[in-house]
Amino acid sequence: MFGPDITFLGVDRCDLDDPSSFAGADVVIVGAPFDGGTSYRSGARFGPQAMRSACYLAHDGSRPSLAMRVDGLQDMRVVDAGDVELYSGDAVKSCADLEVVIEKIAQAGAIPLVLGGDHTITWPDVTGVARARGWGKVSVIHFDAHADTGDIEFGSLVGHGQPMRRLIESGAARGDRFLQMGLRGYWPGPETLDWMAEQGMRSYEMTEIVARGFDECLTEAFTIATDECDGVFLSVDIDVCDPGHAPGTGTPEPGGLSARQLLDAVRRICYELPVVGIDVVEVAPPYDHADITALLGNRVVLEALSAIARRRKDARDGTTWDPRQPLLADRIPGE
Repeated sequence: MFGPDITFLGVDRCDLDDPSSFAGADVVIVGAPFDGGTSYRSGARFGPQAMRSACYLAHDGSRPSLAMRVDGLQDMRVVDAGDVELYSGDAVKSCADLEVVIEKIAQAGAIPLVLGGDHTITWPDVTGVARARGWGKVSVIHFDAHADTGDIEFGSLVGHGQPMRRLIESGAARGDRFLQMGLRGYWPGPETLDWMAEQGMRSYEMTEIVARGFDECLTEAFTIATDECDGVFLSVDIDVCDPGHAPGTGTPEPGGLSARQLLDAVRRICYELPVVGIDVVEVAPPYDHADITALLGNRVVLEALSAIARRRKDARDGTTWDPRQPLLADRIPGE
């Protein structure tokens, strides 16, 4: 919708009105340039464009992973459908239109990878996948500084502070299979926290992550996420990272994850779990500096794609790999 009409790092284009153009695709990237649900600083509508273009390497549709020895853009069929036309002045219609697109992609057997946009879009993203994969059969792992479980905010049921409540209330996702990582700060209040507890939600606040260790928290969350659910939806709000690592976002909250922690976690999730949908949201270029946040969003996408490609390669070859261990030992003298 905004700026040059480019695909993610030069991957092939597809047309969602022509099913043959994405038939057999493993991943379909789609932009959701919507920020009509923001409660503070808008600008995430420019996130898809920024994440597609933020890279110093040639936009040639190839990115070999140094850590994983795969090329997520080449070893799988990854195509880009461009942006869904979303009007930020009509949140309800925009969410309904996006949901139709996500369901179409998931019904085709591909993983929808959505570039946001504010976090409002996770409501239609997960709902669309659930309609295709099974109502209540898709768990959610949600990285965020904020719980996004509000009810009515600024007089509206729809916004970036409420998508997780809308998902659970609808039954598209189960509250007791909803895992949140990186929460911190001073919202929400006691009533909302009580509602979350009643749904069985599991929230790993930064205090717990620091005290127990991130790997331990992730491993525990993985066990919950795969219990009675057939797939996992990964939702990454870039503000899960400390503003020093992701300044270009609408509601920055100090004290978050580092960029390295986020990328390592995404790698583990997409390698170890059956991921059926992904969104990366709240990248707001107007508040970015030196493309720090856009680059991180771009790398979150690449880390996810590389890990999925590695998971499929190992399944095909009968090999295994620990995503916390390097694959470069045979190239290091003396190792």
